[in-house]
Amino acid sequence: MTFSLGIVGAGQFARLFLAHPGVREVHVTDLLPERAERLAAAEGLSGTFPSYEAMLESKAVDAVAIFTQRWTHGPLVLQGLNAGKHVYSAVPMAVSTEEIAAIIDAVRATGLTYMMGETSQYNPATVHARNQIAEGAFGRLFYAEGDYVHDMDLGFYDAYRYSGGENWKATASYPPLLYPTHSVGGVLGAWRTHALSVSAIGVRDERGDGVFDKEISQFGNDFSNATALFEVAGGGSFRTNEFRRVGYPSHIRESRFRFFGTDASMEQLATVSFWQDKKGVRDITELLEPTLAPDDPSLQHIAPALRAAFTSGSAPVHDRARLPRAFDHLHNGHEGSHHFLADDFVTAVNTRTLPSVNAWVAARYTLPGIVAHESARQGGVRLEIPDFGNAPEA
Repeated sequence: MTFSLGIVGAGQFARLFLAHPGVREVHVTDLLPERAERLAAAEGLSGTFPSYEAMLESKAVDAVAIFTQRWTHGPLVLQGLNAGKHVYSAVPMAVSTEEIAAIIDAVRATGLTYMMGETSQYNPATVHARNQIAEGAFGRLFYAEGDYVHDMDLGFYDAYRYSGGENWKATASYPPLLYPTHSVGGVLGAWRTHALSVSAIGVRDERGDGVFDKEISQFGNDFSNATALFEVAGGGSFRTNEFRRVGYPSHIRESRFRFFGTDASMEQLATVSFWQDKKGVRDITELLEPTLAPDDPSLQHIAPALRAAFTSGSAPVHDRARLPRAFDHLHNGHEGSHHFLADDFVTAVNTRTLPSVNAWVAARYTLPGIVAHESARQGGVRLEIPDFGNAPEA
């Protein structure tokens, strides 16, 4: 089986989807038509649509992949599902509990495939921890940490200017905890539990350049850094950091993770990773380190500080045997995750099975951050996190 796909917002996944043997053709639309036309010409896509609405009305498109501004995903996903299209969405799933609930209801009612493309699901550290947890190597896991430490100076200013237009500062103030899935997803993608409650602290920005300024911010936000501590089902806790003003080489590694159990622990830093037990320490850096593919011409419009995230290859811990061979020489991204995410979605649509980060998993990766941001706004008060449960059995 194959299907046709429409990309919403000219993005990096076009070449992967087009190369996948499960996809018949790829179309694109963008708010700036010239971007869509450039992508279609560069990648040999089937064509462009003048608008998202026109794409949804077309019987030539079976599924859509949404790569738009992060606060727009919820409504666009609902439009797609209600129009009868399968939906792949960039992170985050949505920005409110109500939007998340509506997406889950729509997936349940339509029976269509929904997947959120959380890159940390296939972060090498998460993959390795997931494997070790499955084998019981940690003993009882009781604590974990996930950091998304990406300084604004390392590419984000350029990215927001590129996508935000004249009023880019209003959107560059996007609250860090409303973009939680790289840190939360990397923890919960390995540890099969979910967050029950949270207490969070936000740090108000002091740069004074109009970014993270409440008077300018579309979101009324002045937090540039935030830390959240979550209680999890089954006992234990995990902590996440979402930092946008931080002295850290995020161009080397944006996300990093730590897991602690009664028998062993694992820690990842910017350039080294370790497995530790009561006998000693083992360096596992090479197992988790992605190789770098050559620079791709399609990345010329990406800020130099961000390019490493789009060219990183797979790590030894990744099992590439399941991937189409057409992917072997195509650019990858975010520590080897892009190939797996594209394949997950295509496979789920064609086999009518649940993808790895389905709507219920996506809710557990996204909603903790939404509640954490509210906790930070209230000075750290502990708040309960709603849960929509597990995906229904097929």
